[in-house]
Amino acid sequence: MKQARFPAGWDEKRVQEVIEHYENQTDEEALAEHEHALEEQKETLVDVPVELLPFVRELIAKFRESRDSRD
Repeated sequence: MKQARFPAGWDEKRVQEVIEHYENQTDEEALAEHEHALEEQKETLVDVPVELLPFVRELIAKFRESRDSRD
């Protein structure tokens, strides 16, 4: 039998705890968790025409450089 591989810091126990958490979560708890995640959102997904992608990437890189230089 193949041995399961986990990300760094994860093991079988942690995986089982996460599974149990979500399997036992009520609909109300799930909704509250989802709403909280949306409130804390700092990024989003956007459809961009392929031909504009290089320009968007360049703009994001400039933004990050500017932000990082202020920190």
